Order: sequence, then structure tokens, then C-alpha cells
Amino acid sequence: MKEMGGVVELWKARALAGLPHGFAGRAGGVSTGLYAGLNVGLGSDDDRAAILANRDLARDAVLPAADLVTVRQVHSPDVVTVTAAITEHDRPAADAMVTDRPGLLLGILTADCVPVLFADRAAGVVGAAHAGWKGAITGVTDATLAAMVALGADRARIACAIGPCIGRASYEVGEDFALRFEAEDGDNERFFSPGREGHRMFDIAAYVAARLAGAGVGQVEMLDEDTYGQPDRFFSYRRACHRGEPGYGRQISMIGIG
Repeated sequence: MKEMGGVVELWKARALAGLPHGFAGRAGGVSTGLYAGLNVGLGSDDDRAAILANRDLARDAVLPAADLVTVRQVHSPDVVTVTAAITEHDRPAADAMVTDRPGLLLGILTADCVPVLFADRAAGVVGAAHAGWKGAITGVTDATLAAMVALGADRARIACAIGPCIGRASYEVGEDFALRFEAEDGDNERFFSPGREGHRMFDIAAYVAARLAGAGVGQVEMLDEDTYGQPDRFFSYRRACHRGEPGYGRQISMIGIG
């Protein structure tokens, strides 16, 4: 389900209906050139004033006047429990956040990796996770669920939405990469399909969804939007690399309590 939050293009999940949330694309921002659109990546070489303006636009499209909280993402399974606003300079190194505090908007940045938003409405607990392949296989979603449970959430009540990320048709990996996942669990073979010689195609969104379901989550929704294959709508790290571009933007996925 897609909505236009002002000029910001947002994808919303039915599983999270009624909660302030949204998966933003690249449309609607003030950045230009290589980063044209809603680039929110503080680690990019984009104009800093444009990045900060884009972050405000994204926040206001979901929960105006909220405190947007982000972390310094490092492809880890680490999660932080957020109880108050965090300044840009104080962002902890982590890849997921949870909170039970109204007025905070949790934001995860991606450019092909899997953004996951979580909510237990009854408990008033929400979460957001950045699941690249390293974080996914080492359990960033499991850690997020555990942190939510510690705040009073119930796994059976938690609804999750998997936002825009690189799709199977665009995600070519080496044989050794696939074998690492299969070594963890033989059933993971189902997330890989044949590619060119010595390679396979990886469905990382389906892998993350399966981990969530296996962890007892009550509802998992997949938005099924390929970041690599839609250059007008999304930033993509892999696409930028394939094009030989010197940098890439990041989009943001957000959730709060209101």
C-alpha cells in the first residue's frame, strides 16, 4: 500500500495499520545530482544541509514533531532500547532499536538491505531493524524480538513488515555465500535459486521472513519491492557499484507509537 506523505513517497503495511510508520523511497527530497531525492544517509557525501532537511521531511511525513532516532549501523545483531531522543553525535553502534515511549520515531536506513518494522499494539512496543545479510544470519531480528519482549511485548501479538530491499532477481551471490547459510540450516537452500556458473540468486527478504515466523511472530507482511530494479524509486548500493558511481543514497523506514 503506497501513500504520498506530502512530497514524500511512503509504502505502508496493512499489518501495521493505525500505527505511525512508513517505508520511504527516494522521491520528494531536496538532494540533487547523484543523491537526487530523499537521501537521508549521514554517511554519504551528499550536502549535509540537504541530508538534514530530508530527514525532517521524512519524519514529518510519518509523525510530525517527533524525535527521529537513528543508530550508527554496522551490520551487527545488536539492538538498543531507546527511552529518549538521541543526538546525531551520540548515536550508538547498533542495527536495531525498540521503544515503548510515545513521541519517538525509530528510523532505519537502507540501500538494498532489509528494513523490518515491528509492533505489539497491545503492549505499546515498537521496533525497527536493519537486516543486511550479516545481521540477518547472526540474528538481528531475533535480538529485536527479545528486546521487545523485555518491554512487555508478546511474540504472538507482534506484527512485522518487511520493506523495500534487493530482490532475488537482483541479488547474485557466490556459491560459498550460499553454503554458509546452508551450513546454519539445511532448509536455507530454499532461499537460493540457480544463477550463472558458480553463483546463485538469494531471496534475502524471504529468509528474514522465515526467521521471524520461526521465532513465533504472529504476523509477517512482505512489501515485495526490489530496490535494485527501481532506480527512480529507491537508492541501491549494488546498483551504484555496478554503474561505477562514486556514492549512493539511503532511504529510511520509520515507526513510532504516536
